[in-house]
Amino acid sequence: MTESWLDLPAARVDEAARQLLGWRLTAHGVTVRLTEVEAYSGLGKDPASHAHRGMTGRNEVMFGPAGKLYVYQIYGMHFCANVVCGEAGVASAVLLRAGEVVEGLELARTRRPAGKDRDLAAGPAKLMQVLAIDRAANGTSVIDGTGPATLSEPDGPVGLIEAGPRVGVTAAHDVPWRFWIAGDPTVSAYRRHVPRKKVEQPVRGRTGR
Repeated sequence: MTESWLDLPAARVDEAARQLLGWRLTAHGVTVRLTEVEAYSGLGKDPASHAHRGMTGRNEVMFGPAGKLYVYQIYGMHFCANVVCGEAGVASAVLLRAGEVVEGLELARTRRPAGKDRDLAAGPAKLMQVLAIDRAANGTSVIDGTGPATLSEPDGPVGLIEAGPRVGVTAAHDVPWRFWIAGDPTVSAYRRHVPRKKVEQPVRGRTGR
């Protein structure tokens, strides 16, 4: 019998991420079926993780227990959410990258107008917009009904799962810990990380006679 993602150790966060695909996340009148996620370790071996250098006031939720939301803000305006995994005291989490709105479609459309319904939650910030999740949900549970968001198991088989490099990180971006349901139109568009080239400034010297 396959171990539940809730019971897997932090060292197997990639397995937990795979398992979370197809699960349904419900919050504020909208339900989304997860179609894309990313795994992040906190064992000091994943420089892309917020917990790579240890516990801080910002990332302490990542250190468990499993089943809580780790919500943070990017660019000063958008929110991203992770589901904490692993044993208490060892940080690991799964970033919720994209999903399909399966309930509350009309409400989701008012929160994030999009040209096509498949694009409503096709990205981590878009996903949070349609679910109306913000920093207030940080540290709340998604498994015991006490938080604003609740995870429920898939209705049936998820299908083929594919894996590839993570998105939007400047370190360890080639680690194949991004997982998605193959062929699902709600998966976000992949953009490979391109390091910024350093522009050499001309050396200005003094001139004189």
